[in-house]
Amino acid sequence: MTFSPELKFNDGNTIPQLGYGVWQVEDDVAEKVVGQAFEAGFRHIDTARIYGNEAGVGRAIERSGLKPEEIFITTKLWNADQGYESTLKAFEESMERLGLETLDLYLIHWMQPKQEKYVDTWKALIELQKQSRVKTIGVSNFSKEGLQRLIDETGVIPAIHQIELHPFFSQAELREFNASKGILTEAWSPLGQGGELLESPVIAQIAAKHNATPAQVVIAWHLEIGNVVIPKSVTESRIRENYAALEVNLDATDVQAINGLDRSAEGAGRIGPDPAVSDFA
Repeated sequence: MTFSPELKFNDGNTIPQLGYGVWQVEDDVAEKVVGQAFEAGFRHIDTARIYGNEAGVGRAIERSGLKPEEIFITTKLWNADQGYESTLKAFEESMERLGLETLDLYLIHWMQPKQEKYVDTWKALIELQKQSRVKTIGVSNFSKEGLQRLIDETGVIPAIHQIELHPFFSQAELREFNASKGILTEAWSPLGQGGELLESPVIAQIAAKHNATPAQVVIAWHLEIGNVVIPKSVTESRIRENYAALEVNLDATDVQAINGLDRSAEGAGRIGPDPAVSDFA
């Protein structure tokens, strides 16, 4: 079996570059599909408290027979739980649902600038790492300014930044900023939304060239440009197809053509909220 490449964090730990995401997957379904993901070869699972499926992921881990050191689990702190003490409490609740003693990666899910709690929340994550409850800490959906503030006020640089990222919204500037700080970039919604990206003639042409599916081509693009990527599917055949993207090797011409799909310069391409102004519980 082909296993995902590992990327190194700035704290010395590593993460499988290709993972499996469970956003919008019901808890009982999560148990089933995470088990299928393990069977396909995935060892990196990405969940979050707000997804409501940490318990299902935990059951899948228990049933898998895999050792803790063989898997990599990420979960995220939800917006309503931000703040130092509330973060510590929410973390313990997540760990109970997951059935884990130690977590591989814990993320602040959204910056939530109007709450003005993300620095205190980050300090709580730092404490959890000091206590060895979490191996690696990072953030999701931050602005450059928010990242810089965390660094300036705590001296601790996030190891990874998970953001919306796909060929229609490639976030080149933010990826460059992350890299300049030694922060890995992780892509959510890596295949876009609604099928438009996967129906692109550019993607179709490259897929035909490599005898691959459009989804495999997009995942291979993420891997080639250095992103950690967490595609989601609840269909077993597609879970296996997504994992097989590891065997698709794009050349520089392919990558350049996919880069050309970016719509950021037109002020378009974003699917989700803008982290710089988002404010929701």
